[in-house]
Amino acid sequence: MYRPFKTLPPLDSLLFFEAVARHGSFTRAAAELCLTQSAVSKQIKVLEASLGLVLFERQPRGIALTRAGLALFGELTPLLQQLQRSVERLRAAHNSRSLTLVCTHAVAHYWLFPRLVEFNRACPELAVHVSSTNDINEYSLDEYDLGILYGDGNWPSLRAEPLFEERVYPICSRELVLEEPTEVAQLQQLPLIQLDSSAWNCIDWEDWFRHFGVDYRAPANAPTFNQVTLAFNGVLQGMGVGLGWDFMAREQLEAGLIRRVGPFCYASGRADYLVHNRHKPLPAAAESFRRWLLDHG
Repeated sequence: MYRPFKTLPPLDSLLFFEAVARHGSFTRAAAELCLTQSAVSKQIKVLEASLGLVLFERQPRGIALTRAGLALFGELTPLLQQLQRSVERLRAAHNSRSLTLVCTHAVAHYWLFPRLVEFNRACPELAVHVSSTNDINEYSLDEYDLGILYGDGNWPSLRAEPLFEERVYPICSRELVLEEPTEVAQLQQLPLIQLDSSAWNCIDWEDWFRHFGVDYRAPANAPTFNQVTLAFNGVLQGMGVGLGWDFMAREQLEAGLIRRVGPFCYASGRADYLVHNRHKPLPAAAESFRRWLLDHG
């Protein structure tokens, strides 16, 4: 009898491997899995025997992934994440009390999360399953009930309702001592935290300066991050001046943790929109959350 997956190792052992590799510890993985350390270690040995590869180097002060282990971890993690999203969507599709939503990391963390807490208090009978990724577009959103998408709002297959406009201004830690700029060009002399947004749809310092007619090139030795959330953490830690999106900076400004640097603000004319497929009716739970979010956004 033909078995198409007969070359795969025991699937349970892959889950054990992912937990150990992610934690870098048998002990912490065992605690997460509610098992003994010896049980986890046994499963790793089963996996290594099945593959014929050594996945971890046992060191005096812990463990480290081998080259084979690093390769497996890099391949396995996105597959498990995709499987988890698929299971969540399947459950939501057959559960009138749940819905799925996708948005970027920054929107999920700084804008959506506090509203989810409030929604959970108001409607505890409904569950919102959130996936966060910067790799989203009009077509990938079809896998979810709802999405929050950045752009001009003109997507033929989507119904789009504005949540908040894009406003971006320079920010820094309240503790960082800087000479206050009176002209946009003077910002170039400050320690600017760079955002590498080449892999997704987001402005960086070059885009921001260009709006004000300033030709700017980032120095090679500037601290650079590929996520808005990481760059924002750099600002909070006093590393320099970063770009501050109003939806994520406003609360920190009000709390006095950061301050604006100069009076300059770029309003792009774009926004983040609550979207869903215009050709499919929304499930009842998604419609309830949509109405609530538009009322409380």
